[in-house]
Amino acid sequence: MRRLILILLAVLAAVPAAAQEKRIALTFDDVPRVRGALFTPDERTRRLIAQLRRAKVAQAAMFVNPGSLATADGAGGEQRIAAYVAAGHVIGDHSFSHPALGKIGAVAYLADIDRSEAWLRGRAGYRPWFRFPFLDEGGSDRTMRDAVRAGLAARGLANAYVTVDGSDWNIEDQLRQAVQAGKRVDHRALKHLYVETMVQSADFSDALARRVVGRSPAHVLLLHETDVAALYIADLVKALRRDGWTIVTADAAYADPLATAPAPDTPVAQGTRIEMIALEQGVPAPRSYERNDTRLANRLFAMRVLHEKEVP
Repeated sequence: MRRLILILLAVLAAVPAAAQEKRIALTFDDVPRVRGALFTPDERTRRLIAQLRRAKVAQAAMFVNPGSLATADGAGGEQRIAAYVAAGHVIGDHSFSHPALGKIGAVAYLADIDRSEAWLRGRAGYRPWFRFPFLDEGGSDRTMRDAVRAGLAARGLANAYVTVDGSDWNIEDQLRQAVQAGKRVDHRALKHLYVETMVQSADFSDALARRVVGRSPAHVLLLHETDVAALYIADLVKALRRDGWTIVTADAAYADPLATAPAPDTPVAQGTRIEMIALEQGVPAPRSYERNDTRLANRLFAMRVLHEKEVP
């Protein structure tokens, strides 16, 4: 037994520390987002900045849809984006109007990106990162996928991939529907469900990454600018740290070798970067965290947050 322990310690010592450490950056899509279930957009921004400061998160990345600024909910959005940057966070491109690539094609898609870049470039906190709406990099259409990849490279834009996704947007959507229906929401249970889901999704992706990449990369967590995040992001950060995670900046995450590795060549180009690498290597399902199945996630929300006994 003692010999086995010594061998194990030797193996662990031979593994670089960075490959053993769990690191993760926080990123938020759909900025500026519409009014949520509980807060005005201004209230949500103030709360989210305060929560990130309280959690001692030095830098998160906010991925912006400039087209949202023209809507009623977008009023004041430019000031809210500036407030994130003033608080130490950075901004990236999430397209102008959040289109689905498969519905408009590569030419129109790249034109939409050009509109967002015209608004973003030169602003304080800007990073030349592009986050695909719906994490759709071309689906099963390889010609379209390659056209957009080439278009991003020509524009000097890096793919701001994610490695961890727990479908936080769906928790927000379930909350919005419940509030609109006048249902009683157990906010303590909501916090636990949100935090548990995001931590579990991070651990799932890290285990898969160690299998298909051979190490733990600096992970990128996909979140959205939601009321749920404005309530509980500090609790999530605390739980991640308790689970062994170190919160890193988005700059550090996208300096990981994963960012410069060749893009996965898969039958379907959609999902997290780790999921696509696993698909490229022929790893059988599940390659995605189970609660990304909204049917399961919605049942859990109904039972745990709304305390509904009969859930279809």
